[in-house]
Amino acid sequence: MRIDKYLANMNVGSRKEVHSLIKKKVVTVNGELVTTPKQQVKEDDLVVVDGNEIAYQQYHYFLLNKPKGVISATEDRSQQTVISLLKTKDRYQGIAPVGRLDKYTTGLLLLTNDGALAHELLAPNKHVTKVYRAKISGVASEGTIKTFASGITLGDGTKLKPAKLEILAQDKVHNLSQIEIQIQEGKYHQIKRMFGAVGMKVLELDRISMGKLSLPTDLKRGQYQEITRDKIK
Repeated sequence: MRIDKYLANMNVGSRKEVHSLIKKKVVTVNGELVTTPKQQVKEDDLVVVDGNEIAYQQYHYFLLNKPKGVISATEDRSQQTVISLLKTKDRYQGIAPVGRLDKYTTGLLLLTNDGALAHELLAPNKHVTKVYRAKISGVASEGTIKTFASGITLGDGTKLKPAKLEILAQDKVHNLSQIEIQIQEGKYHQIKRMFGAVGMKVLELDRISMGKLSLPTDLKRGQYQEITRDKIK
């Protein structure tokens, strides 16, 4: 690819900024000075900018513990996005959240520029399990478990795939339940709508895993960590 695209993809700077670096004569490829942004480079070339080696990596993966109050989008004029939680050096071109957690839902969110992986994780026919824990207004019962397991139908007629519900704790005095739920879809506000369909309300919702990805116990809200390509495989 062109050297300016290579360096822009590696977040060295915008195309315009990269052109400026080339004019300053601080960019080399395999020890040779780069004089034009059109110069072609390969992934295994030795690219150096101002004394710093810039190794090429096509795809990047970040595991975020999403906090409340942040939306799952790449940009927004009025609200903070999950991309804004990344350090500037990690905001590679094409980085986007895989699926969406709504503004007040917390927990595991993968950010990547690997569109093929995003499809593998989100496509309904791939049956990737997503696990959530929630605090519910209402006392869930064995009947609730069976209703979800049979594949609930929402008020608008949407038929959902079977979901596995586990009751972790109940507080009948205060009409509360702590639950864990496994689903293989990701429809709009799906879990909140599921409990709404059985007369309950989700008060807190936290995603703890997606497929084989789970949140490290030491990853605090708002923090993220890079995942290697080997782990993704």
